[in-house]
Amino acid sequence: MNDPTTTRNPSLLRAFIMVAWSFMGIRKGAEHRQDLTMVTPKQIVIVGVVSGLLFVMLLAMVVTIVTS
Repeated sequence: MNDPTTTRNPSLLRAFIMVAWSFMGIRKGAEHRQDLTMVTPKQIVIVGVVSGLLFVMLLAMVVTIVTS
């Protein structure tokens, strides 16, 4: 009944951690499956888009600083 893998407690912080690991391309399978039970697909999409935009803005800022 109280199996932690079946309870779904959406966590935005967990979604950010999931997306950060996916940006680096490294992840353990067991942790990935556990995280999937803790976040909703909507959270992953929103966090992924926001993180992608922040990453592009950071790169643009670094290029601007280096080239000036």
